[in-house]
Amino acid sequence: MTDINNWIDSEVKGNDVVLFMKGTPTFPQCGFSGQVVQILDYLGVDYKGINVLENADIRQGIKEYSNWPTIPQLYVKGEFVGGCDIIREMFQGGELQGFLTGKGIAVAEVPASA
Repeated sequence: MTDINNWIDSEVKGNDVVLFMKGTPTFPQCGFSGQVVQILDYLGVDYKGINVLENADIRQGIKEYSNWPTIPQLYVKGEFVGGCDIIREMFQGGELQGFLTGKGIAVAEVPASA
């Protein structure tokens, strides 16, 4: 498990935005992963999607790494942000955009009424 933990750690710290998800950004395999993909795509965020369904060790390892029981999991600049509900709430409240830009992540201009 140490190898998986090290691999996850390097992915989380080596990419500005990482989404551990079921499926891929172009073909999400669950509704929750799909919602986070839609939000990130809507905001024009450049991110890396990691499909936990391809490897049981990664799927279990990410839950232990974050001490968070569900997938998807979003990391920004090495920091665990949350799962689908948290990301959706932050997005709907306008907090996600500010959080991302505060971390130096480019976000597309979206209409204020969105």
